[in-house]
Amino acid sequence: MRTGTLLHVGALVAAVAVALSFPSMAPSPYEITVGIAILNFAVLSTSWNFVGGFTGYISLGHGAFAGLGAYGTGLLVTKAELPPFAALFVAAALVAALAVPVGYAALRVRGASFVIVSIALVLILLLVFQSWASFTGGSRGLVVPRPFPGMLRSEHHRTFYFLFAALLAVALLTWWIIDRSRFGMGLKAIREDEDKAQSLGTPTFAYKLIVFVVSAAFTSLAGGLYALWFGDLDPVFQFSILSGAYMVLMALLGGVRHLYGPLLGAVIVGYALEYSKVEYGDTPLHLVVAGLLLGVVVMFMPDGVIPAATALLGRFRKSGETSIREVTAAELKQRHGQRDGNDGTDGSDGSDGSDGSEVRNSERSGSGG
Repeated sequence: MRTGTLLHVGALVAAVAVALSFPSMAPSPYEITVGIAILNFAVLSTSWNFVGGFTGYISLGHGAFAGLGAYGTGLLVTKAELPPFAALFVAAALVAALAVPVGYAALRVRGASFVIVSIALVLILLLVFQSWASFTGGSRGLVVPRPFPGMLRSEHHRTFYFLFAALLAVALLTWWIIDRSRFGMGLKAIREDEDKAQSLGTPTFAYKLIVFVVSAAFTSLAGGLYALWFGDLDPVFQFSILSGAYMVLMALLGGVRHLYGPLLGAVIVGYALEYSKVEYGDTPLHLVVAGLLLGVVVMFMPDGVIPAATALLGRFRKSGETSIREVTAAELKQRHGQRDGNDGTDGSDGSDGSDGSEVRNSERSGSGG
């Protein structure tokens, strides 16, 4: 196994160990609630990244799916009396079904038009859930019963911490599988040049619609799990433009084209928001912090923290790798021989004329016409 792969696996195991041991090391239940908020942000931004990262479509309306998942779960528990976690998955299935006609209409436009359509979805749902007070509770809110009524508050937080961590792991695994599939290649072709991808035979609209529905389902699961954990829903917060803006900010900050980009962005943004709320109370300073983070990303790290850090490390790392155009045929053969376990000198002393002069001469003749 290569050294880079070993380091990657080691870092992943260490990160998972730290994440799983965090509830035991947290000095108080408050720190666990901060961890849950960050994990919720991570699931939401990773869910958004199914659309934004793969296709390049910027949706500011994904908060609508989180709100629908939250209210769907709460209403199925309180009105239909379904078991809490059955209600969670039924609500996610309903939101995924609703995402089909929404995506069918929204994905027919691109760029700024798609952004405006996504914002309109949030505002329409906000008005509906505020106005339909007899069913949703309106501005009074909706109280969702706790799924574990006999559990102490600290145990309740600890249980939901692991539930959010499990949901995040499933979302990351799904993103990883799509990234390495033919379907993922088609999505990335759409991101780079949708018209060319379509001309080459990629069913662009079907691909976009499928990944849009997958993204909506995971966003709904995050919203529903939040409803079961927090237990109190308000349409102003559940259908907020800020929710979608935070998802975009976290993904951009970490790196939209990287598996762990939204997760890293969620850690940075989540901790910064919680710190500003603790230090400065209910002032809107946390919005200023979010705006500053967005400005830093746009100005200095347009591709995100992870790609910027990777590029910086690449400048200082002596990889020893050389462009194939600068390597002679004998050197290439020797390297392959070393890789295969021999010295690569069997009959390759250059006397047969297969030294670098042929490659370089052929390159000159090729480049010089």
